[in-house]
Amino acid sequence: MKKYLMLLFSITLFASCTNRTTDTTPILTVTIEPLRYFTETIAGDKFKVISMVPDGTSPETYDPTPQQLVALAKSSAYLQIGHIGFEQSWIEKLKDNTPKLPFYDTSSGVNLIHATCSHTHKDTDHTHNGVEPHTWNSTKNAHIIAENIYKALCELDEPNSTYYKHRLDSLNNIISETNEEIRSLLTNADKTFMIYHPALTYFARDYGLTQISIEEAGKEPSPSHLQELIRTCEKNKIHIIFVQKEFDIHNAKMIADELGVEVIPINPLSYHWKEEMIQIAKSLNTSNKRI
Repeated sequence: MKKYLMLLFSITLFASCTNRTTDTTPILTVTIEPLRYFTETIAGDKFKVISMVPDGTSPETYDPTPQQLVALAKSSAYLQIGHIGFEQSWIEKLKDNTPKLPFYDTSSGVNLIHATCSHTHKDTDHTHNGVEPHTWNSTKNAHIIAENIYKALCELDEPNSTYYKHRLDSLNNIISETNEEIRSLLTNADKTFMIYHPALTYFARDYGLTQISIEEAGKEPSPSHLQELIRTCEKNKIHIIFVQKEFDIHNAKMIADELGVEVIPINPLSYHWKEEMIQIAKSLNTSNKRI
């Protein structure tokens, strides 16, 4: 690992000395696509925003490419989401490789949910240190994340603080409208849902829902746990199981086939944050269920 990091650092230094570009727009690097959405919405045309974890890949297991480390060395700052697996594994290494780069935690001030145990993920040795990391899947948290982004931008580019404030106000309006639409959709909704990877913990807390995860401590469920999940589905009259493209959905489909319930793909890591949040609420809305 040390040799690998030294090689990447050398590539970064070489690229910073030799690469030339006509685009002078400063760069911000963020961890995931939803954070890119929030940041771009506030930053406007003052910064170019890039994500470390590409769409369709898991932030629990992703490793950055040498090209991404080159781009990071050119960034004005790094905005992290807070506690996601990629950051647990890589943030300290990224800081060591870019000692002058400012890092901002955009989940600072969020009322964090602390899990009863650390989640250990397949093919990695990191944990979330007992913190539920999916903070962005919450309209309450989104307001806090947006405020933290705004403060970071003002610190980086104080002359344009008024510009950022106007754009923050517009984003907060979008977040508030999203919350109102979700609440309306959930007036008649399933109060309990199943999901493969527990990415909607904060969403469930916001709206008084119960999330049941198929994953068992971040791992594939055992046969006995699968049977327990099937009994739980029957008891709670669960109608849908959410699945994400970053994870194996075999067990979710097996449970769905056993009970005759619907498997619904979602993408909590989507850049299109508002649309995804509303689509999740629509899926839970019982008036949309087929008879």
